[in-house]
Amino acid sequence: MRSIYCGALNASHIDQEVTLCGWVDRRRDHGGVIFIDLRDRDGIVQVVFDPDTQEHFERADKVRNEYVLQVTGKVRARDAAAVNPNMDTGEIEVYGLRLEILNEAETPPFQLDEHISVGEDVRLKYRYVDLRRQEMQNNLRFRSKVTNAIRNYLDDGGFLDIETPILTRATPEGARDYLVPSRTHGGQFFALPQSPQLFKQLLMVSGFDRYYQIAKCFRDEDLRADRQPEFTQIDIETSFMSEEQIMSVTEDMITQLFSNLMSVELGKFPRMPYSEAMHRFGSDKPDLRIPLELVEVKDLMAKVDFKVFSGPANDPNGRVAGLKVPGGNDKLTRKQIDAYTKFVSIYGAKGLAYIKVNDKADIENGLQSPIVKFLPNDVRAALLERLEAENGDLIFFGSDSSKVVSEALGALRCKLGEDLDLYTCEWAPLWVVDFPMFETLSDGSLTPLHHPFTAPSCTPAELAENPAEALSCAYDMVLNGTELGGGSIRIHDQSMQQTVFEILGIEEAEQQEKFGFLLDALKYGAPPHGGLAFGLDRLIMLMTGTSSIRDVIAFPKTQSAACVMTDAPGNVSAVQLRELSIRLRKDEEKESAE
Repeated sequence: MRSIYCGALNASHIDQEVTLCGWVDRRRDHGGVIFIDLRDRDGIVQVVFDPDTQEHFERADKVRNEYVLQVTGKVRARDAAAVNPNMDTGEIEVYGLRLEILNEAETPPFQLDEHISVGEDVRLKYRYVDLRRQEMQNNLRFRSKVTNAIRNYLDDGGFLDIETPILTRATPEGARDYLVPSRTHGGQFFALPQSPQLFKQLLMVSGFDRYYQIAKCFRDEDLRADRQPEFTQIDIETSFMSEEQIMSVTEDMITQLFSNLMSVELGKFPRMPYSEAMHRFGSDKPDLRIPLELVEVKDLMAKVDFKVFSGPANDPNGRVAGLKVPGGNDKLTRKQIDAYTKFVSIYGAKGLAYIKVNDKADIENGLQSPIVKFLPNDVRAALLERLEAENGDLIFFGSDSSKVVSEALGALRCKLGEDLDLYTCEWAPLWVVDFPMFETLSDGSLTPLHHPFTAPSCTPAELAENPAEALSCAYDMVLNGTELGGGSIRIHDQSMQQTVFEILGIEEAEQQEKFGFLLDALKYGAPPHGGLAFGLDRLIMLMTGTSSIRDVIAFPKTQSAACVMTDAPGNVSAVQLRELSIRLRKDEEKESAE
């Protein structure tokens, strides 16, 4: 029906007859001449109708915004005064010869050029209209280019694209599973995969030593701007490659993506141990564009009379740290400091102490803060020296458990970087490595920091003897404070896998019930293997500079994991529930009330 896309037209097509299909972006009547801006996925072009083509001119007079048209006409150059430099097709226009109205349209729920003033709930309800906007078209077109480039890179590297099951069994991977009841096995359930983790490991055992998949994954968890209940993962697994080799291959893939699609040179990715990242930045995904760092002052506060500081300072699990904002006295008002105090409370902080350095030479009177009176002069001097404070600086303090201080000051550091525009560069990639194998929960039990199939960097005996101190062969790729992807060398030895399960309190019977197929596979010649998975949606969000992951997904869910367009999730009939051997609790309550 068309010979070319609207956005593909340019001066090289002048004097050619073309047929276009698309939607009416705007219609203007200028004293007997009708201008229609026709839009398709590639862009917009101006079409001109005059009374010489009477029948088609009359049709053009009837069209309205979002009508679907087929237009045939001749490409011509615009008059010099009419050239529109803001349009890719601004040098030319199409003189309309024929027009067919393929479909009419009611007035859309919002004008496409006024979407900013429309609530996201309205945009998502009428997503098929929202997706017509140029921004959304660009995002999804760019997403397609990224996935195509990734496939080409991995195909050229000898990786095979292999699909893994969507209906599988529930396995512990850190979030709730989405469960699917089985009709043929009454009372039993499939689970939608949180990742293809176990299947890709089994593919390694099967001899497919380079696998990839752009896979749908599902997690029933609380949502944020960068989370969705269903998301897309670039899943990669290899055999007979070291940790460094896997990191090198995937780093090269991301570097080429940015270079080829954005003309951005990321350069070499530095390595940073997890312990250093937490110590200096309070985060395992630090944003290195921000020059602020956390400074440990626990030892300086151990003997002060102020229990807010001395308590955590004398607690083995406590932390006291400072965060210096150069020139912060002039940049931040008391109202803003109060707002930051409220902000850190989200992360469990009970307050946000601060010191304004007015005159560092005057230890007695040159420091301004409600807490200064609790600090002896020698402690004040030591604090200024360690934090390398200068006149005009503002120092924030965190004092609590290590977890709370790191999370609160780490988040505050990022917020200050954004609010005060402290960024020193546009892109700052790195690898975070040497993660702990486990983290300790509040009840003293251990849980995997990544997943229970991650290989430790020690022997089974050493792991069993001191699991809380063991490091793993895990690595995360971080860009601008966002985790792009995470991976690890996997456990390929049955005894090591059983040791990890035992440390996690998974008894032998449960091991066999949930992971018997994996343990059996490890007995039959499992090769050393490892991999990495990237969050595709998050990667596209970063590359396009959007603030929400929903702006790079065609049909996303809301913050409450609902689809307002299709009104999902929804009710199902009693007949369907009976076939699945399911009875809803509310039905039982209703029957008991009757």
